[in-house]
Amino acid sequence: MRPDGTLKVTGEFAYASDLWTDGMLWGATLRSPHPRAVIRSVDIGPALAMPGVRAVLTHEDVPGRKMFGLDGTADQPVLAIGEVRHEGEPVALVAADHPEAARRALAEIAIGYEVLEPVTDPRAVIADPDGSKVQPRGGIARYQPVRVGDVDAARAEAEVVVSGEFEVGIQDQAFLGPEAGLAIPAEDGGVDLHVSTQWIHNDRRQIAPCLGLAEDRVRMTLAGVGGAFGGREDLSMQIHAAMLALHTGEPVKMSYDRYESFFGHVHRHPARMRYEYGATSGGRLLYADVEIVLDGGAYTSSTRAVTGNAASLGVGPYEIPNIRIDAYGVYTNNPPCGAMRGFGAVQACFAYESMMDRLAAACGLDPVEVRRRNAVSQGSRLATGQVIDSPAPLADMLARLAAMPPPDAADTSDIRNLPGGAAQSTRGEGVARGVGYGVGIKNICFSEGLDDLSTARVRLEVIGGAATALVHTAAAEVGQGLVTVQAQIARTELGIGDVVIAPADDRVGDAGSSSASRQSYMSGGAVKAACEAVRAALLARAAARYGRADLGVADGEIVSRTDGPLGTIEDALGDAVIEETREYRHRPTTAMDPATGQGTTHTQLALCVHRAVVDVDVELGLVKVVELAAVQDVGKVINRVSLEGQIHGGSAQGLGLAVLEEIVVSGGLVRNPSFTDYLIPTILDMPPMRLDILENPDPAAPYGLRGAGEPPTLSSTPAIVAAIRDATGAALTRVPVRPEHIALARPEPARDP
Repeated sequence: MRPDGTLKVTGEFAYASDLWTDGMLWGATLRSPHPRAVIRSVDIGPALAMPGVRAVLTHEDVPGRKMFGLDGTADQPVLAIGEVRHEGEPVALVAADHPEAARRALAEIAIGYEVLEPVTDPRAVIADPDGSKVQPRGGIARYQPVRVGDVDAARAEAEVVVSGEFEVGIQDQAFLGPEAGLAIPAEDGGVDLHVSTQWIHNDRRQIAPCLGLAEDRVRMTLAGVGGAFGGREDLSMQIHAAMLALHTGEPVKMSYDRYESFFGHVHRHPARMRYEYGATSGGRLLYADVEIVLDGGAYTSSTRAVTGNAASLGVGPYEIPNIRIDAYGVYTNNPPCGAMRGFGAVQACFAYESMMDRLAAACGLDPVEVRRRNAVSQGSRLATGQVIDSPAPLADMLARLAAMPPPDAADTSDIRNLPGGAAQSTRGEGVARGVGYGVGIKNICFSEGLDDLSTARVRLEVIGGAATALVHTAAAEVGQGLVTVQAQIARTELGIGDVVIAPADDRVGDAGSSSASRQSYMSGGAVKAACEAVRAALLARAAARYGRADLGVADGEIVSRTDGPLGTIEDALGDAVIEETREYRHRPTTAMDPATGQGTTHTQLALCVHRAVVDVDVELGLVKVVELAAVQDVGKVINRVSLEGQIHGGSAQGLGLAVLEEIVVSGGLVRNPSFTDYLIPTILDMPPMRLDILENPDPAAPYGLRGAGEPPTLSSTPAIVAAIRDATGAALTRVPVRPEHIALARPEPARDP
C-alpha cells in the first residue's frame, strides 16, 4: 500500500497549499495583462500605504542576480525589467497580513505600459532566423537537423508518396494542486523553503544566486505535491516568496488560484509540422522529409531539450533508410512552454502516426500491417543512428494488440453510452464506430550527454526491537508512487519489513528531476546501490559473529546458503548503525551532432501501442471513446498497481489532447484560463482499458525495468484521432479534434498527387 495513500483518500494529506505557520504573511504577484509591452512607469506608493501591506517589491529589490532559467540559460527575469514578453509575466510582489489585503494591494500598483505588437507566429520566426524583423523576443532557441542517407535520390525511386501538415495545440498539465509554498527566514540570513516542485536541487541552484545567497543558505523541503506532469520543473513562486520573507523578516506563504496557475507555469509546446513520406507500393518506407516547429513562448525553459527530443524521435520506431528532419524551437510572445509528459515526442508522434495511416491507405494495406512491415526491432537504428541494443518487440506488440477482441456494440438503451451522453443529442442515429491504432517511442531518463545522477542514503538500525531502514533521497514524489518503489527496493535488498521513507529535502545529494520517466530507474538504482552497500556491511558483521562467509539475508534472517537461517538481522546488527550513501548514474549518452543529428543520445527507449475504438455522431461532431487497449513493454514490473495507474493516467492525458484539451491563445492572450473552459477528461470520458503488459528486461537498467509513465501519453492521441477518421472519413490534421472539425470535414485523401 502507498504510505501516503490513506492520508490522501481521507483528505488529511498536507499539500503545499495547506502549509501554515504562526505569524505568516501572504504573498501575491502582479502580472502583466499584455503579451508584449514596454514598462514606462511604476508607482507602488498607493499599495504600500494600504493597511496590512508589509512590502511591495519590483525588480529593483531583487537582492542578487535578476535572471534565472531552468536549462542553464538564465534569460527569465525574476520580475520584469523594462518590458514584458508574455501575458502573465510577474511585474511586482506584495506581502500583507491577509490574502485579501494582498490582492487589493495589487490593484493599487500603477504600471504605465506602452503596448507593442506581439510576435505570435512561430513560422514567421523561422522565416526571419536572425530576429531582425520580429525582435524583441523573436529568434530561434534551437535548430536541430537530422540527416540520414539521400532523401532526394530516394524520392525519385518512391512508388507511393504521401504528405501532410499537422498541428498540435497548447496542452496544460492541469494538475489539481496549484502552485504553493512557504518561505521562512532563518537566523543565519538564509531561508527555508517548503515548496511543491519536481527537482529540489535544480530549484536551489536557480534560487540562491537571485537571493544573493550561498546555496547552503537556501534550504529546501518538498511540500505535498498535487500533481506535476512537467509543470513544476520550472520555478513559479519560489524566488518571490523567499524575497518577501527575507525583506519582511517574516514567513510568507504564496498560493496561486486556478486562474493564476494557468499563467504561473509552462505548458506543452504547440507544434506545426510538415511531413512527406515515400515508400514502395508494398508499404516499405524509403524516405521521410520532415519539418517540426515548436513554439517555446517568451523564455527558453526546456525548449532546447524538447526540440532535441522531437528531432531524434521525429519519425518514430520505424526503419527508414533516408531521413531529413529540420526541427526548430522558437521564441514568441505566446505563453511560455516547457516540460510536459511526453516532452517533444508527443507532438511528433501525432504527425508520424497520422502519416503511417495515410501510407496504409495509399498502399491499400491494413494500418497494423504497414506498421509491422516497418517496425524497428533489436539491432535497428533510429533516426539518430543510435542502435536499439535491448529488446524492442514492436511487431509482436502490434500482433498482440490486433488480436485483442473488440468491445461490444454500444448499449443504446442507456444514452450515457452514446456521443453526447446525458445531453440526449442522439438515440443512436447518425452514430458511426471507428477503430484506430497508435504507436509511440519515448526516451527514458535525461539525454544528450547530460550528467544524469541520483543519490540515496540508507540507514539501518534496530528501533523498538526491529531492524529498520531509513531511506533518504531528494526525489520528488509527485503522485507517481516513488515512495512505494523505494520502500519495496529496500525491503527486497535488506530482507526486512520495516522501512521508513524520509521526507525529500536537500540534506542528501541531488536526485534529479521527477520527470523523463526516470525516478524508478535512477533513484531506484541509487537506493538499490546504497542498500547493497548496507547489506554488505551487515553481512560482514554477521560473518564475524557466525564465523562463515556464505551468508545472505531473507525474511528478517541471516541465512547460510548451505545451512539456512542462522539468526535474526537484529542479532547481527546489535547496537550498530550502518549508513551508506551512493550515487547512481546511467550509461553515458552523447549530444546530437549539430549538423547531422547523429549520436547515441538516449539512455533507454520504451514502446507503447494503443488501439482506440470510438463512436462518433457524424452530424454533430461529438465523440465517445468506447475503449482504449494498450500493449506496453515495461522491462520489469516493480509495482503492478502503480504501473497500471501510470498507463491509465498517460492514456487519459492523451485522450484529453485528442478531443478536449487546449489553451486557446489569440494575439498572445489566453482566452480560457479556468477549468470551466479548459476541459480535462472526467471519469465519464475515460473508457475501460484493456492492458497487455510485457516484461522484456533491459540489461542496462536496475532490475531490467523501463520507465513507464510517458509512453502511453504518446500513442493514445493518434490512436483516438485515427479511430475518428475511420468513423467519419475526415482528414483531421489538428488536435484537439473539435466538433466542427468533424461536422464540416473534408474526406481524408487516399493518395497525394
